[in-house]
Amino acid sequence: MDESVLPDETPEQLVRRLSMEKARARVDAGELVLAADTIVIIDRTILGKPNSDNEARDMLRRLAGRRHTVLTGVALAQGDRAPSSQGIERSEVEIVRMSEEEIDWYVETGEPMDKAGSYAIQGLGALFVAGVQGNYTNVVGLPLPLTKALFRDLDFDLRQFRRPQNR
Repeated sequence: MDESVLPDETPEQLVRRLSMEKARARVDAGELVLAADTIVIIDRTILGKPNSDNEARDMLRRLAGRRHTVLTGVALAQGDRAPSSQGIERSEVEIVRMSEEEIDWYVETGEPMDKAGSYAIQGLGALFVAGVQGNYTNVVGLPLPLTKALFRDLDFDLRQFRRPQNR
């Protein structure tokens, strides 16, 4: 799937579009599919997933010692083009100052390579997070309160989903 930004597309429009495209691409008749897309924004620039170790280092240098925005678009799609639901969550994250040695170490762990902005708040990247304003699970990549609300919009109660009992 091409995740390129379309001409004149805002970051909010981007995550809305990508999350719904992901959901619709995987839905079959009778199924309900949840999909999300997360981006990092700093200085009006979208930071997606890095394509190389050097790009990851550049992103981390840019984020170090600063605050940035994390946007996640979440979409629920049902098969046979039934109603869908989607929304966006926004959080602000502050990253501590990082030395070149710390940046190199973190990139060498491999963790940044499939993460928007080159860090995982739920992993080793947490060592470098000074604080979060907004929803933590949004920064992880799936804002759970928003997800619950989207299920509710389609008349699903997440409290009724249960893990099958072992027999």
